[in-house]
Amino acid sequence: MKVILTGASRGLGLQIAKQLAGEGHTVFALCRSMSDELQELQNKTNALVQFVECDLLNTDFIQQLTIRKIFVDNAIDALVSNAAVAYDDLISNLNQESLEKMFQVNTLAPMVLTKSAIRNMLLHNTSGSIVHISSISAHTGYKGLAMYAASKGAIEAFSKNTAREWGGRGIRSNCVVAGFMETEMSAELSDEQKQRIYQRTSLKKSTEMASVASMVQFLLSTPACGVTGQNLFVDSGTI
Repeated sequence: MKVILTGASRGLGLQIAKQLAGEGHTVFALCRSMSDELQELQNKTNALVQFVECDLLNTDFIQQLTIRKIFVDNAIDALVSNAAVAYDDLISNLNQESLEKMFQVNTLAPMVLTKSAIRNMLLHNTSGSIVHISSISAHTGYKGLAMYAASKGAIEAFSKNTAREWGGRGIRSNCVVAGFMETEMSAELSDEQKQRIYQRTSLKKSTEMASVASMVQFLLSTPACGVTGQNLFVDSGTI
């Protein structure tokens, strides 16, 4: 299987890349820069994981020669849209420039990649799978996360409609709704803030990245052939 994965240089994206490569799949890792961890993974997997430089803030990123070449030279089986940036602030302090940059990465870029992935799947008559990583913040309120939650809520609506639009051609689209994980994005939170978040979960702890990555693996697999248009929650039972 050949998979396009965004945001694979660290955190959840790196974990997804590890698990997919562990199953022998080829992963095109679209990232702004090569991290030490991604370089190590690329070396260990004999290039099953391939770094592709890509800045999703560039509105013409899909026209970059290396990315176009991936879609031209390969029959793509799956797209995993994981890359995201967080713009956290109170609504009363909303900064339009920061908001637009976040929506470019979290919402617009996944839509453009989905367009290219679907065209590739149609060309090669592939029954493909598209997975977007969403956030529990789109389903339950958190102070300061309204803008971020909105960017994720938009991609959930897009995913559901993608499933309806292209299901007849065997193309599935789902979202994995992740709970709060110990990642670079959540590192700025204080221990007290984290504990308040974790107390809202049934398991009273953070969500394991490996658990989220395993859900992504499942959605890309043949046993998930009947799952589409869904939001799959991996959030330690947030209530």
